[in-house]
Amino acid sequence: MAEMDTSSSGGHKKGPGVKKGKKLSTRIDLTPMVDLGFLLITFFMYTTTLARPKTMEINMPYKDPNLKQEDMNKLKASAALTVLLSKNGHIYYYQGIGDDPNKPPELKPTNRKGIRDVIIDKIKTVRDLKNSGALGVKDEATILIKPDTTSTYGDLVGMLDEMTINEVKVYAIVDITDIEQGFIKETEVANGIK
Repeated sequence: MAEMDTSSSGGHKKGPGVKKGKKLSTRIDLTPMVDLGFLLITFFMYTTTLARPKTMEINMPYKDPNLKQEDMNKLKASAALTVLLSKNGHIYYYQGIGDDPNKPPELKPTNRKGIRDVIIDKIKTVRDLKNSGALGVKDEATILIKPDTTSTYGDLVGMLDEMTINEVKVYAIVDITDIEQGFIKETEVANGIK
């Protein structure tokens, strides 16, 4: 019978004829990854739709130069609410149209959420006036939006969104007067707004 080697080598022979295992390099060549990266970038550029600017179409009413003053529809002050848009998203409002030089309008400051409540109250007030007979059947709550030169386009779009949200049927974008700009400055000074 043949004898077995029971040494600690685990049955493997060590000797001059056995070679050690060669250590392989763990370095990975990333050169092809650069090409793959450019291919992916090119693919996504061609397949992605670039952001298109969003625009809103505003149809302004036709102003007839031959229309006489007495033939125009008169806006009743009790049905009107004037909203003034100012800098940094500040909103001011007053009841009526502010056409009485002896009684200047009282501006009240508010914000975007507050103006929604004011508009809802105005619509309810006009509805009550129509039911009591103080306003005609055709009279509707009318919002006059007057952006100041310091307001932004986003402020105006936000106010137009409020008209849609509150289902205001009659509203107009009107040029702000110098007197109203003065009212805004006085109100901002009184409230400490810079």
